[in-house]
Amino acid sequence: MTRTAQLLHELLDHAAERTPHSVALSSQGSSLTYAELADASAHMAARLHQEGLRRGDRMVVTASDGIGITLLVYAASRLGAVFSVLHEQVRGAPLEHVVKDCEPELLVSDDPEVAHTAVRHELTFLRIEELVRSALDARSGTAPLLEDVGPLAVDPVSLIYTSGTTALPKAVVSTHQQVLFAATAIQTCLQYRADDVVYCPLPLSFDYGLYQVFLAALSGARLHLGTVVEAGPPLLRSLETAGATVLPGVPSVADRLAWLLRRNAGKLSKLRLLTNTGAALSDSTMSALREALPQLRVQVMYGLTECKRAAIMPPDGDLTHPGSCGIPLPGTEVFVIGDDGERLPPGEIGQFVVRGANVMAGYWRRPELTAERFPRAEGLFPELRTGDYGWQDKEGYLYFSGRRDDLYKERGFRLSATEVEAAATRVDGVTSAAVLPPEGKRAALLAVVADITADEVLDGMQEHIEPFKIPRRCVRLDALPVNGNGKVDRKELAALIGKATAASSSTGAL
Repeated sequence: MTRTAQLLHELLDHAAERTPHSVALSSQGSSLTYAELADASAHMAARLHQEGLRRGDRMVVTASDGIGITLLVYAASRLGAVFSVLHEQVRGAPLEHVVKDCEPELLVSDDPEVAHTAVRHELTFLRIEELVRSALDARSGTAPLLEDVGPLAVDPVSLIYTSGTTALPKAVVSTHQQVLFAATAIQTCLQYRADDVVYCPLPLSFDYGLYQVFLAALSGARLHLGTVVEAGPPLLRSLETAGATVLPGVPSVADRLAWLLRRNAGKLSKLRLLTNTGAALSDSTMSALREALPQLRVQVMYGLTECKRAAIMPPDGDLTHPGSCGIPLPGTEVFVIGDDGERLPPGEIGQFVVRGANVMAGYWRRPELTAERFPRAEGLFPELRTGDYGWQDKEGYLYFSGRRDDLYKERGFRLSATEVEAAATRVDGVTSAAVLPPEGKRAALLAVVADITADEVLDGMQEHIEPFKIPRRCVRLDALPVNGNGKVDRKELAALIGKATAASSSTGAL
């Protein structure tokens, strides 16, 4: 009988008991079995304990080594410590903010600049390469018994820093039981298999990437950790080489794959499942993927860091419920409220509210913001007021209209950047699109990657959206800039368009 994990690292230990010799992780020529990963993480925990990490202490990791990050995550869980994984490029003021905010005991990285930050704040700095090497070298020995650790399921295990409507990133606090509930509910919907090879092109600092580690352990699948370079032009070849059967993607990854498949005779006969979150996939991308890969199934998802995942579509559910982002996870509830906080009937647009054990514990040291976003129904059960707007049909399917910070007003109308972008990508010849909301004297602007002219894009959109919602200006680009998580970087997009506009102002080429 399969045992239920109560603590995060028990996911790994149970997988190691079930299939000790199955490959758990692989990356650029190196790999670890589940037994090796579990053993190395236990030795890693002993080393971190030796360095002073104790139950309740925080550890910040900023590095590119996915296997090392995985070992550190499970090691922190064994100690009852709290990990925070940051993108490898987080440096300077953003790193200073995190250090001051969560007051870690340890900083772990592969960058000497982070060592300087540790010195300034009188923190212990550890190099991830040395930690991983010592943990792997010690695998043949017995890991020392750790005393006085004993984390509980209700203890926090991670801090995930996320941006939003606040000036500085805030950390979402997740307990062991919340992470495990979310991962188990997601696995119930996605059904990863023991013979799957999950190709992850996403950084583990992105919770969507990190949860692939937990989903793999639940299913016994092999997780292949891709690199940023592999997710670019070599993506098709990388998937073929890895023998990928599952691809957790974001729109930029799916768009890239569709583009490559249009121009190459890639087989990818093993790829059976593509999941997507972060933003909606364009109809053209999904059509291209299905045409090139008839065996592929697509599962669209919707979620936030504050609850990990709120809704998932059944496989290919977008074909029967176009525009939907899914139905609530098993054991959870999602409903829609109006401005007065009362529930709205099906079909009416309001704010999504999530209830269930996937709702995280709140924000680290942000009591006022926690009270605002995580109110307690009848004073007892926390809910998540997502700040996302949409509607729900009679069958329970959710339809996302836009985020609170995605909505803007122009010409007297309240508009959604997400809705406008979706309409643009429905135009034949448009690969991807992003809206820059109005700012100062600048009106809303639409940026597209397309094989047709900007005027043709705007004309074509009239078949898919009301004319008053269409931005007056459209700009064609070779590619949309994305951040480390694969999402459109609107700040960089604004700067890119500003430079292009200045350069072409005399010719009118833009």
